[in-house]
Amino acid sequence: MKIVTYNVNGLRPRIQQYGSLLKLLDSLDADIICFQETKLSKHDLRADLVRAEGYESFFSCCTRTSDRGRSSGYSGVATFCRVKSAFMSNEVALPISAEEGFTGLLATSKGYEPRKEKCPSIAEGLECFSRDELLIVDSEGRCLITDHGHFVLFNLYGPRAVQDDSERIQFKLTFFKMLERRWECLMHQGRRIIIVGDLNIAPASIDRCDAEPDFEKNVFRQWFRSLLVQNGGRLLDIFRAKHPDRKGAYTCWSQSTGAEEFNYGSRIDHILSARSCLHGEETQEGHDFVTCNVAECDILMQFQRCKPGNTPRWKGGRSIKLEGSDHVPVYMTLVDIPEVLEHSTPPLSTRYHPQVFGSQTLVSMFTRRQTTEQVISEESESRQIPSQEDFLSTPEKYGSRASQISVLGSQSNANILPCIATKKKARLGQGSQLTLNSFFQKRTHRSETSSSSFADSKLCQTDISYSQIEPDGVPSAADESGASKDCRSSAIDNNQHKCQLDACDSDKEKRKVALQEWQRIQQLMQNSVPLCKGHQEPCVPRVVKKAGPNLGRRFYACARAEGPSSNPEANCGYFKWAAVLKSKGKGK
Repeated sequence: MKIVTYNVNGLRPRIQQYGSLLKLLDSLDADIICFQETKLSKHDLRADLVRAEGYESFFSCCTRTSDRGRSSGYSGVATFCRVKSAFMSNEVALPISAEEGFTGLLATSKGYEPRKEKCPSIAEGLECFSRDELLIVDSEGRCLITDHGHFVLFNLYGPRAVQDDSERIQFKLTFFKMLERRWECLMHQGRRIIIVGDLNIAPASIDRCDAEPDFEKNVFRQWFRSLLVQNGGRLLDIFRAKHPDRKGAYTCWSQSTGAEEFNYGSRIDHILSARSCLHGEETQEGHDFVTCNVAECDILMQFQRCKPGNTPRWKGGRSIKLEGSDHVPVYMTLVDIPEVLEHSTPPLSTRYHPQVFGSQTLVSMFTRRQTTEQVISEESESRQIPSQEDFLSTPEKYGSRASQISVLGSQSNANILPCIATKKKARLGQGSQLTLNSFFQKRTHRSETSSSSFADSKLCQTDISYSQIEPDGVPSAADESGASKDCRSSAIDNNQHKCQLDACDSDKEKRKVALQEWQRIQQLMQNSVPLCKGHQEPCVPRVVKKAGPNLGRRFYACARAEGPSSNPEANCGYFKWAAVLKSKGKGK
C-alpha cells in the first residue's frame, strides 16, 4: 500500500495542469492520496473537481471568515482512496469510517448521513476546551480523519504563523494542543495512528536551508520533537527514520524568490506514525512499524516546478511559466497489510454530496465560470511590468503602477490616457447587448456604414439626373424641393464621413504620440534600473506588500534566485529603494 501527502497549492490549477482530476491522481500512483490547501469552498464541490473513476474522496473545506480577510476556500484538505469497489469491500484503502475535523463538533453537511454517536475519546480529551473554542479551530478545513481498520489516518494542514502575528501564533498553539490530545486518546484505546500532511513546521536544523543557531528553540519545533520516540514521545518521523542524515531533503520552496533553482527550501511535509508494528510484537526487540511495515519513504522530486535544464530566471527564464505547486509530494510504502472485514463507503464520501449526487445547486451553476477565472489568476505572474499593448489599451488595469507611469510622463501624457480609456469604453459599448431585441439584431460594421453612405450619395445623384426630370426637360417644383432635400442629406452624409476620417486620423496621431511616450518611459525606467553589486546585472523592481509604513513603496533587488550565501551563482542580497520621481512642469 502506498500513501502520498501533497500540498497542491490549489486543486483547480493542479487539475488544469494535468488535464483532469483522474490524470492528476494517476500521476501519483498511490492507494491513499492526501491533499492539502485545496482552496475549495463547499459550493465548489462539483463532480469534475472531487470525483474520479476508481477513487472515493472525502473533503473538508474552510467555512470561517475572519477579521483579517480570510474567507472560505483558502485552506482545505482532501483524501482520495483508490478502490476496486465502493460497496462490500475488504480493501484497506477504503475507510471504514470518516470524520471531518477532529473535535467531533462539526455539523454534518446537507445530504450527509448524520453521525450516529459521539466519539467518546473527544469528550475525554477535549473537555477542557469550550465548544466555541473547538468550533473556531475546527472550522478552517484543516483536518480529515479516515479509519482504515489497522490504522487511523490524519490528513492535516497545519496553520502558518509569522513571528509578529500573535493571534495566529496562539491559534496554531491551540490547534496542535487539541490534536495531540486527540492522538493520545486514540493511542490509549490501542489504536495505531498515521499522521500525514503539511504541518508548517521544520523540526530541526537539518530540515531548513538557512537555519540559524537558535533555530531549534522555536516553540513549535520543540513541540514537534517532543512527540518523537528519541525524545520520549510515541511517534516516529518516518522519513528521518529511513534517512537520518540526508541533507537538502526539502519539500517546500519560496515561489517569489525562485528558491527551487538552488534547492533553498525546508522540509515541512511529514509522515508520522505510532511505533507499534502491525504484527502486535512491539515489545519484542527488532519489531517496530518502520522495520516491519515500511518498505520505503521518500520525496517525489519529479513534481518540482523547476525542472533540470530550465533556463535560469536571470537569463531570460522569467517568461517561462512554471507549472506546479510550491511543494512536492512525500510518499510511504507499506507492506504486510492484512485485509479487513467487508464494509462500504462511509457517508462522508463526496458521492453522497448534494452537488455531486443529484442535481447541482443554483450557486454551483453560477460559480463555474468564476472558478475558471480563478485558475488563471492563481497561476498568473502578477509582478511583471505591463506590456506596451496593455498600457495603451487598459491603463486603469494597473492601478497605482499606472499612476506611477503617468507621473514619469510629460504633460501630454495626461491627455493621452483619458483618450485611450474613452476608446475602450466605446469598444465595450459596441459589443454590449442592452436589450433582448438587440441580441437578434444584425450588427453593422463601421466600414459597412461608410460604404452605405457613399452608395446613398451616388443613388441620390442618379435619381435627380434621370427619374425626376419632366418630359420637357425641366424639373417640377416638387421634384426641385425633393432634390434639394436629398442633396442636403447627401452633403450631411459626406460631412459625417469626413468627420469620421478626421477622427480616425486624430486617433492615429494620438496613438502615435502615446507610443512615443511609452517608449520614452521604458527608456527612462531602463536607465534608472541599478546593477546589483554581486553580479553587475540589472535588478528587478518589486513593491512592498507587507502592511506598515513602507506599504506600496518600490525597491530594486538582485534578479537571481535565492540560495545559500556560499554559492556565488545565487542571489547576492542587493537591495535599493527606488527614487520617487516627480512629474514635469510642476513647481521646483
